[in-house]
Amino acid sequence: MSNQVKAEILSVGTELLLGQIANTNAKWLSARLAQMGVHMYYHGVVGDNEIRLREQFFQAKQRSDLVIVTGGLGPTDDDLTREVASEVIGASILEDEEALKRIQAVFAHRPMTPNNRKQARILQGSTILPNDVGLAPGFVLTKEGTTWIFLPGVPREMKAIMEQHGFDYIQSRFAISSTIYSKMLKFVGIGESQLEHDVHELIQKQTNPTIAPLASEGEVALRLTAKAFSEQEAKALISESERMIMQRVGSFCYGADGDTIEHKVFQLLQASGEQIAAAESLTGGQFMNQLISIPGASAICSGGIVCYTASVKEHVLNVPKLLIEQYGTVSEACAIELAVQVARKLHSSIGISFTGVAGPSELEGQSVGTVYIGIYHAGKQPYAKKFHFHGDREAVRQRSVKKGFELLYHYLK
Repeated sequence: MSNQVKAEILSVGTELLLGQIANTNAKWLSARLAQMGVHMYYHGVVGDNEIRLREQFFQAKQRSDLVIVTGGLGPTDDDLTREVASEVIGASILEDEEALKRIQAVFAHRPMTPNNRKQARILQGSTILPNDVGLAPGFVLTKEGTTWIFLPGVPREMKAIMEQHGFDYIQSRFAISSTIYSKMLKFVGIGESQLEHDVHELIQKQTNPTIAPLASEGEVALRLTAKAFSEQEAKALISESERMIMQRVGSFCYGADGDTIEHKVFQLLQASGEQIAAAESLTGGQFMNQLISIPGASAICSGGIVCYTASVKEHVLNVPKLLIEQYGTVSEACAIELAVQVARKLHSSIGISFTGVAGPSELEGQSVGTVYIGIYHAGKQPYAKKFHFHGDREAVRQRSVKKGFELLYHYLK
């Protein structure tokens, strides 16, 4: 196996620091390089500022074998990457004839402003990485033990250059003969702390593969990462760790990698030939929106009704006025009745309902975060479960939807 490559990514652009655009370049590059066996040690974001850019380049030069710089290669005065890199690396700037011809060809039928010539400039000693979908080419050079790859910041251009030229260059430059492979196991119905507690022994003993707990809205995951000579060997290492994890917490695992809980519910409904309808109060249609975002959802989903007010619950979904007066709209009784009535009204075998208090203030004496989710299945006893979700208004709504899918998943499975 080759020596470990210590890599970092520097993303240049004030718009990244201001949050005007997301740094998707770093995410994409890290994932692709991991597959090649390149270890990413650092991510950096720096604005279009000469002093701070110089500091970042000096730091990268001292600590990394491979530095990938995205952004700052454009035609304007605030595109400073070439100038600062020239100073830090110790390579003069020159205009590449071939790159200039490609840029001029793009402007063959329209005026080209003089500043566009700037995009043909590279550092002396560089190898050009042609840009077939934009103007500024990428370029790469190695000096004093560090390999620098400079790329445009536009994601489409950056990806095209790396796919066509960049990854092959890295492979040949570092003679990489290993791969890093990751698998994400996804869990619902178990908290992050409980999951980590249940697999703590495995995490403590981890070497290769490594096990890392991750949390997202309403669910948790374990990322398993293995390094080996081949992807097949890495997968085999992960398979053994996965087996031991499933022995401990397998009942909470619903899928892996790109799986989503809503898609798993869709598959279970499809396999059973069931149709579902939803009555949504506090969730305002979010449950149904997620379900019908899946292609083919019309086969398992008849529709939904947003029953936000008591009046709609009573007059559209036929929840008895007496029930509402006695128990309230935020109650087990109301949730059950909503699930039953929406299934019947929309001719579905399964009904699900969401009623509760998203905030900002309490309702019917119930505190913010109190939620009832009802489930009805034709020919079976309907039921509802009470939950209390923490967070702001939107968090309560999102967690309610996620919990609804979780209940359905376990029920249908």
